[in-house]
Amino acid sequence: MNMLIQAGEIAIHAELADTPTAREIQETLPLEAEVMTWGQEIYFEIPVERALDHTAREVVENGDLGYWPTGRAICIFFGPTPVSGPNEIRPASAVNIVGRVIGETAGLKQVKAGQIIRLSRL
Repeated sequence: MNMLIQAGEIAIHAELADTPTAREIQETLPLEAEVMTWGQEIYFEIPVERALDHTAREVVENGDLGYWPTGRAICIFFGPTPVSGPNEIRPASAVNIVGRVIGETAGLKQVKAGQIIRLSRL
């Protein structure tokens, strides 16, 4: 399922995976939340509560969308976080991979903590 992610002037497309966690996220769309940032990661709380699953990763790729069970949040990764090692992107703790950004992620650097982010179906 494709979705649109908007924050301020930034609009990017993403694709949700076909997993139980991603399907539950899809059911909550459209949604709005307040952005938090952590290094080059945007995250925001959503009304979904899931445990880690077979997609869980402790190191992710640029453009990955993760679901972080600890914070009940979606995370959008576009570069190193404060705990990343050389040449890696590392979440605070393991995340379920629920999708990917389609295209470039560079514009996400303009999104600031406190902005409202909107996710909607395409």
